[in-house]
Amino acid sequence: MRNPVTGLLALCLTSALLVAVGSNAARAQSCNPDALGTSRVLAIDPREYPHVGAMDHAAALPLGDKEVVLTFDDGPRPPYTNQVLDILAAQCVKATFFLIGEMARTHPSTARRIFAEGHTIGTHSEDHPLRFGKLPAELVEWEIDKGIVDVGAALGDSKEVAPFFRVPGLANSEVIESELAARLLVDFSSDTDADDWHPRISPKKIIMLALNRLIARGRGILLLHDIHPATVAALPGILKDLKERGFHVVQVVPAPVAEF
Repeated sequence: MRNPVTGLLALCLTSALLVAVGSNAARAQSCNPDALGTSRVLAIDPREYPHVGAMDHAAALPLGDKEVVLTFDDGPRPPYTNQVLDILAAQCVKATFFLIGEMARTHPSTARRIFAEGHTIGTHSEDHPLRFGKLPAELVEWEIDKGIVDVGAALGDSKEVAPFFRVPGLANSEVIESELAARLLVDFSSDTDADDWHPRISPKKIIMLALNRLIARGRGILLLHDIHPATVAALPGILKDLKERGFHVVQVVPAPVAEF
């Protein structure tokens, strides 16, 4: 039997794409000309890119030289997510936020702000359990589906949730891959990170790691977390250095998927 989440996502992807692109186009007119900005919107088809990210030994997104996709995990969590949004807005940058279901349920106004400001919203399970890759199939299924339902409920409309899922801890397994494939969800890993999850890392170290690792790769997806004060403190420096070094931000959105 077709999973109802799959059908709902497929039916709504066209609307979600049009809303995201339209929101970005409207905001582009008010961008500071000196801001980093968002250079382009990349629409990907889950059937063509079911699994992306070098950190999971998966396919690369079709990015050009010095193109970067900014992603944030584990939110929303005020006040830090709101501060991240303020910083991104000041630089006219669009990112992808992988929200946890229970966090979105607890902080729905912040979740709605993320979408209202034109960012892409994926999901990151219901409650980010440890050792996600060791969970049995029935728990993996519940974590995926409940996370999507709660994020959609927080936003007020399930079509606003992109079919992008980031595995907690990037702890993948055959069970997880099978469940994501059955739902036509992109297994959205990352190409690099900045270790901003570490409790004792400094903003200066986060900036250094983010830039050095992106420079070494030349392009790619950067994984950050919008729930830590050190990340908030580092983000202006990351965006400043990206601009100075000639990097361009790309926003990823879902391409329309036909329902058969």
